[in-house]
Amino acid sequence: MLSLPERLTHREAAATLAQLQVALGSQSAGAPLVIDATSMQQYDSSALVVLLGLLRHAASLGHACRLNAVPARLQQLAKVYGVLELLDLDAAPVAV
Repeated sequence: MLSLPERLTHREAAATLAQLQVALGSQSAGAPLVIDATSMQQYDSSALVVLLGLLRHAASLGHACRLNAVPARLQQLAKVYGVLELLDLDAAPVAV
């Protein structure tokens, strides 16, 4: 399981994505992967960019991913930006 940080804004996005990609590389190839957003408290639309980048990287390594506990407000942002379907957030459990 990969956990997203408490704060994920434009300022942290590039470093967070790089860190999560390294962590992803250490996961067993082909194993299903859970990306947990339980701890997310402060975020902006950059969090969506990180998620898209992480999912793309995971797919290139052969990982199937599932998002867990995605905050409702982040799901709303995904809908506004038209990426809800790309992130498969309708199927993710919602954190309120």
